[in-house]
Amino acid sequence: MPEQRLIIEMGMGNDLHGQDYTKAARRAIEDAFRHSSLPLFGAIGLDHDVMQVRATVAVQDPDAVDVDALVSVLPRGQVTVEVVKGGLNVETDAEPIVIAQASVEAFLPPQKNWRLKR
Repeated sequence: MPEQRLIIEMGMGNDLHGQDYTKAARRAIEDAFRHSSLPLFGAIGLDHDVMQVRATVAVQDPDAVDVDALVSVLPRGQVTVEVVKGGLNVETDAEPIVIAQASVEAFLPPQKNWRLKR
């Protein structure tokens, strides 16, 4: 049975100096999950380990991203990170500004008869 998406959040991050795609991607993921809180786990007594967390990050040079460094940014659940081509490089007189976009999704196995803990 397919998992149920519990949440999806989007974020943006950049690196103004240094053209560090991993830094921009990390900031995009952090921006996305800072918008979220999952009190559901405590309310129904679920362990965070049952949650699948999938992050998709878009940058202009996906091969320049350290995926393992991004996995360690996400604090809960079973994490996978995919890096795809996208984002934006903004040309300047000095060095390009690297901009990354991210979506972070949380999935749970189908739950039946959810009840709040007392």
